[in-house]
Amino acid sequence: MKTRILSGLIMIPLVLVLIFRGLPLAIVAFLISAVAVWELFKGFSNLGYRGNIFIAWGALIALYLIYLLRLNDTYLMGWIFLSVVASIIGIFNLEKHKAADAIVTIFGIIYIEFLVYHMVMLANTDQGIMVWMVGITAIFTDVAAYFTGYFLGKHKLCPKLSPKKTIEGSIGGVLGSVLASVVFALIAKIDMFPHIIVMGILGSVFAQIGDLSASALKRKMDIKDYGDIIPGHGGIMDRIDSIIFTAPFIYYYVMLIMAK
Repeated sequence: MKTRILSGLIMIPLVLVLIFRGLPLAIVAFLISAVAVWELFKGFSNLGYRGNIFIAWGALIALYLIYLLRLNDTYLMGWIFLSVVASIIGIFNLEKHKAADAIVTIFGIIYIEFLVYHMVMLANTDQGIMVWMVGITAIFTDVAAYFTGYFLGKHKLCPKLSPKKTIEGSIGGVLGSVLASVVFALIAKIDMFPHIIVMGILGSVFAQIGDLSASALKRKMDIKDYGDIIPGHGGIMDRIDSIIFTAPFIYYYVMLIMAK
């Protein structure tokens, strides 16, 4: 427990990029995605699948060039198209690659690079301050769920996926997310409490789904952690799994519901 807490404190400086948003956030999102997709492909290699990391990294560079050049959404759709094409071209060497290798490459590009990029897109909207909600809902869900489950947890949530997670911890995670979201709204003077509460609740749900989804992949890959970069936490993928679904949810909620 001590190691987990200390390792969690190491992540706090990364939250500071949310203050500046813009280029600092884009740089951090880029680096995190680069490492995470490599960890994911390394996990898939245990199953005999070889995601093409060079195509994935090339797609990542192209994605952030779209951001730097301030290109419109048409270019983003074009990026998805070309990423799929490149991933399939990557298996043209039939003796070296399986057909499934292309699917793994596409999956890594979309699952990590594209979904995490929603933080960057959100930060560059008129409601850019709401990017804080991604970090707040994900981090405080994890913290509140951990301590609630540690002290009060009795009923297993998904024992086959994550034996230590409990229903009590899951509920505590939602409550912690909502509380932290309301405090954020008060500090930031955001007078949209109904929206903040909804995002706090659903953001926490998506954070937990993201966590469990990453755990399901690990079980299939027969690995404990995606890496060992962060003591007590594993790899970068083990740390960002809760924001992978939360970032798109907050982005689309803000753009499609709050913006009206």
